[in-house]
This record gives sequence, structure tokens and C-alpha cells, in this order.
Amino acid sequence: MNQWLNDNVKCHCPGFPGYLKRIEAAFAQAKADHIAVLALSYAIDEIDACGTIDGFIKIMDEMHERFAPDTLFLPDLALGYALSEQNRLDEIFDAHWFRGIDICNYSGTYSINELKGVCQKARGAKLILKAHIGEFSGSEDVMRYAEELELDQIQHGIAAAASPQIMKWLAKHKIQLNVCPTSNVMLKNAENYRSHQIRVLFDYGVPVTINSDDLMIFNASVSQEYLNLYNAGLMTMEELDIIRKIGLDSVNRKLAG
Repeated sequence: MNQWLNDNVKCHCPGFPGYLKRIEAAFAQAKADHIAVLALSYAIDEIDACGTIDGFIKIMDEMHERFAPDTLFLPDLALGYALSEQNRLDEIFDAHWFRGIDICNYSGTYSINELKGVCQKARGAKLILKAHIGEFSGSEDVMRYAEELELDQIQHGIAAAASPQIMKWLAKHKIQLNVCPTSNVMLKNAENYRSHQIRVLFDYGVPVTINSDDLMIFNASVSQEYLNLYNAGLMTMEELDIIRKIGLDSVNRKLAG
């Protein structure tokens, strides 16, 4: 996927100016799609490309204000790419700008104990704890990482649909799965929209949300994701509205807390 992005997107908007143009497009698309809450993940190398954490924050805040001022912006710090990231957490968290962490690439980078240390530090900074699990891995990994890291949310997590026991556990502990249907279908983690795992997850009471994933790769806005599930006959309008409110309610609870 990274190679495809390089060959088909980054070649047209290269370097740091091209990176800023892609971030600008994310904010502009959020406004066009009337997105109420936008979570974007940033890796530490993206911060460093701006020179300093303060410079990075200034650039991103200006983009938010210019292109999507009515959208609530909750940035995540993407982690899992290098052990040296851990040396930067105090500096970054002390800026009090990020609202969550998103552990994206933990396999082979962090041990479970190292991940626990990262999550403990993030929890102390009152951040939302997220991790990419259950997209390509099995249902057992979903429960294991959710339990051991005390996660608030799981990115994807659709593998949990294979286990009634794990779905009941997720529902009981109110662990939210942020599902990206088009990404799942295109990457062959779901057969199609008609049989997407979000149906059984929803039926088991697991809190799920519907999201876009790498819009420039998968070419599906959040509105289109909702429409795809409705047109496939998988979810009713009433059910989709319940899912919409799940995401908004979880944000309101976190902000109130």
C-alpha cells in the first residue's frame, strides 16, 4: 500500500510542500463532507519535518482553522515505527495538543511490556488509547491487546466478529471499534459490503463507528461508507444513525471527562 501511495499520489505532490497539500486536502474534504469530528494520525517524522513541535502545531492549527473550522479536530500521535519514539513522548505530550495515540505498527517494534509503558504514559496525559488490531490478525489479538493495554478504541478490529465470546467481552467493556468498510473490502479482509463484519459486531452490541481510511488510496468519504452499507442492504437508515451517534457520544463523554 505504501508503494502504491508513492507511485500514484506522492509522485504528484512530492516533498514537504506536497505533504502539506495532502493534509490540506484532508481538512477540505472533511468540510465538504460535513464531518463533525476529524481524527488524523501524525507520525513523529511528520512533526520533525516542520522543524519543531511548536512549528508543527502552528501549521496544523492554521490549516484546521482555514479549511475546516467547524469540524472538531482530535489529532492522534501515530506510534510503532521505531523504539526511539519513546524518548520523544514527554516532549510531545507536554505540548498538550494531541488527543490520542494510535499504535499502528507494533509488530516487531515493541514488546508487549514496552507497549504497556507507552500506553501508561499516554493515559497519564489523558489521551485516548487506540491501536490497529484485528484487520489482518485474529480475534484473539483483538481481545489480548485491548485487555493488556487497556485500550479505549480499536482501529478496525473486525476479526473479533469470528468469536461470539470476544464480541460479548468487547460489548461488556464498551471498547469501540472504528471500522473502515471500503478499506476492508479492497484489502480482502471483508468479502463485500453485503456481508461485512460490522453487521454481526453491531448485533452483538459492540460499539462501532464508520470511518474513511486513507481517502487518497481507497477513494471513499465517510458519507460514501454509510451509503455503501445502506445500498448493500446490510444496515438500515435507523441502524446507521445509531452508529453515527455512538461515535459522537463517545467523543462527548471523553471531552466531558
